[in-house]
Amino acid sequence: MLVREDIRNVAIIAHVDHGKTSLVDCMLKQSGVFRDNEEVGDRILDSGDLERERGITILAKNTAIEYNGVKINIVDTPGHADFGGEVERVLKMVNSVLLVVDAFEGPMPQTRFVLHKALELGLKPIVVINKIDRPDARPHEVLDEIFDLFVELDASDEQLDFPVVYASAKEGIAKMELDEDSSDIRPLLDTIVRHVEPPVGDPDAPLQMMVSTVEPDEYVGRIAVGRIERGRINYGQRVAVCRKDGSISYAKIGRLYSYKGLKRIEIKESLLGDIVAVSGIDDINIGETICDDQNPEALPFVEIEEPTMSMTFSANNSPFAGTEGEYFTSRHLRDRLYREIQTNLSLKVEETDSPDAFKVSGRGELHLSVLIETMRREGYEFQVSRPEVIYRDINGVKYEPIEQLIIDVPEEYMGAVMEKLGSRKAEMLNMHNMNNGYMRMEFKIPSRGLIGYKSEFMTDTKGNGIMHHIFMDYEPYKGDIATRQRGSLVAFEDGETTVYGLYNAQERGTLFIGPGVKVYQGMIVGENLRGDDMDINVCKKKHMTNMRSSTADEALRLVPHKEMSLEQCMEFIGDDELMEVTPKNIRMRKRVLKKEDRAKQRAASNR
Repeated sequence: MLVREDIRNVAIIAHVDHGKTSLVDCMLKQSGVFRDNEEVGDRILDSGDLERERGITILAKNTAIEYNGVKINIVDTPGHADFGGEVERVLKMVNSVLLVVDAFEGPMPQTRFVLHKALELGLKPIVVINKIDRPDARPHEVLDEIFDLFVELDASDEQLDFPVVYASAKEGIAKMELDEDSSDIRPLLDTIVRHVEPPVGDPDAPLQMMVSTVEPDEYVGRIAVGRIERGRINYGQRVAVCRKDGSISYAKIGRLYSYKGLKRIEIKESLLGDIVAVSGIDDINIGETICDDQNPEALPFVEIEEPTMSMTFSANNSPFAGTEGEYFTSRHLRDRLYREIQTNLSLKVEETDSPDAFKVSGRGELHLSVLIETMRREGYEFQVSRPEVIYRDINGVKYEPIEQLIIDVPEEYMGAVMEKLGSRKAEMLNMHNMNNGYMRMEFKIPSRGLIGYKSEFMTDTKGNGIMHHIFMDYEPYKGDIATRQRGSLVAFEDGETTVYGLYNAQERGTLFIGPGVKVYQGMIVGENLRGDDMDINVCKKKHMTNMRSSTADEALRLVPHKEMSLEQCMEFIGDDELMEVTPKNIRMRKRVLKKEDRAKQRAASNR
């Protein structure tokens, strides 16, 4: 058996915004990956436009550094619960995890989720208490909370004996004790080399490599990334591929890559324990095993948790269909969705009764909204329905997904928040003072109770509240929850909005569009102050007369309209409404566009 003392494989896991990606930046910069005169930004691994815009990691990334003759393979994982499927599968590639926790916030919902997955796999974590430079940091209390969390998650004695590193990714320092002097990140790197177990195995045994990630490449096709569990892999080698359905196919390794910094370096051979990327297997998928062609033996793959929320994606059939997108047919939509599930394992796509519509299920609203935004930027045009939770029938009883919700809110807004959450069937589990004028409240709440709540929450707390939630479990159905309290303002006819028409309409509610915008009959242009829908003429023009008055020529003053984001539109639309998504616009509309047809439909349903 060979012990690879020259390699350490580690994943970095954390709750969103606890400094995980910034910590990777420090490790890359201080390990000599970049030239002294090379211009390097921040959040280096967050390379996607959406990741940089939203400030979150969406896809797991691989990188590697050299430190004192040891190659440290690092996997940066997403910090949001909706992308937990990315975390679950990449943990199979590593021997340990760095659990990064904010020195003020302490363990949060995603911390619990990813730590539970790591402990189940038998990994021994290294705890990094980050942001010790914060003026309100409380590292000793946070360490106690982390230990309590380990105990609560049934960690073994070995896992409870975790090393602790204190760090400030912003300042680029790490230390073993708070009162130590430090000028770099070396104490963390030393801890990784000392405490992460090196890979062990037989380099002469038949090859086994689990595919944990698939990356598309326009030049060499699909690139499979994974860790070599045993044996060795060579450039041009003939291999067997053990499929998830139990079948076996054969292929030839095209190119073989290893990671160095941000680059993939082409190599000729690699041994067990290393994380490598291979090309040449065009139809390879995540979860399949690349084996020796003479001894094909599949590895068990980690089970990905089931989706909890779904939406219906369908081809656009509005009056503006096909005018703004490059891909707008149901065939284009179907091909793109089925291509997505090859790499996005947490997503499910199902056919429906209609050939133009597909049921897409994911981990949450953010998971689905990122897919929608990615597709529209690629030139796709389609429409989606309101998000719906996925129920289960257990022994004849209806069960629904329940989320753990943690809210940090100024004390003066507690009453408004608790009142709103109470009407959404939330149950308070815990509450404590955070000593800075904020209260932390922990609830369990049905997933459907969170649909449409975020915008209300930001309004109720005047933008000062912070909320995080994560799936807990399925529990018996909690009863009906009151849906949106206000109706929609609906365009009365096709045309272009005018200042005069909008001026008369703005007293009816909040407008979502300004003047000079093309609209069609049945398109939602605002939110009504009342609970029912109202059809209004926003294209109305002022008739010219020969009468004059002292105020006739005064400009009509419009209240600034509300710009609706993708997530806000998803939360706003009702069951009888759709969101039309194109590369240029996001519109909301009624399923049935004509006012008369909607009236007939309501009358039929009331009989």
